[in-house]
Amino acid sequence: MNSGKTIFSQLMEFLPIHKFRKCVARYNGNYKVKSFTCWDQFLCMAFAQLTYRESLRDIQACLQTSGFFVIRAKRNFNFRRLYSHTIDKSTGIQCDQTIVPQNFYAQKNYPEKLRRIRYLDVNTNKRLVFLTNNFTLPAKTIADLYKCRWQVELFFKWIKQHLRIKAFYGTSENATKTQIWIAISIYVLVAIVKKELKLDQSLYTILQVLSVTLFEKEPILQVLTNNDYINQNPVPSNQLNLFE
Repeated sequence: MNSGKTIFSQLMEFLPIHKFRKCVARYNGNYKVKSFTCWDQFLCMAFAQLTYRESLRDIQACLQTSGFFVIRAKRNFNFRRLYSHTIDKSTGIQCDQTIVPQNFYAQKNYPEKLRRIRYLDVNTNKRLVFLTNNFTLPAKTIADLYKCRWQVELFFKWIKQHLRIKAFYGTSENATKTQIWIAISIYVLVAIVKKELKLDQSLYTILQVLSVTLFEKEPILQVLTNNDYINQNPVPSNQLNLFE
């Protein structure tokens, strides 16, 4: 990295700016913009996030907008099969069906069609039945997603611990989502930097260092490996760390 550039500038060089510009062009993000472009907005909000000028709420709700669920079916779950889909039994999938619930409360709370997948886990020899509202992904992918649910929960816990935004800059739905996604992008960027520079410090420590050094003009690797900084981690020792 060029030592004549600020830490913030060097950090932004890890971003695939060509892909950013492609996204802006695809959605016509700079339409009627005279001076303050999408990239300018991203840089300003990235700086605010890195220096803890704000903090976030309702992150998980925003991330899961238009999302889907995968749950285990209860043993007393009653249903009516509408269709059966072709399966590959070599993957452990035993059936893939489109159904409608027959239980009174299930029908009342979710009257839509569901997808029912029965899966044999060869490692435990257990038969598991999943329900989902996703009819697009392969049945094996649905089963794998359920197995990864703990990692997903850790992801949301990590987000809540690290995305510090006390108030939103804007109140519209678009402004709120923009701020949330930029904040998430910055933390993913820091995770990329940690991997690319082969840093031993925790993400928490790296973020703390960046928050007070963004305007310094030293090589970013030198700053992030300075022994004067203590490797801290706010996650309790009995909780798994998402990126470690």
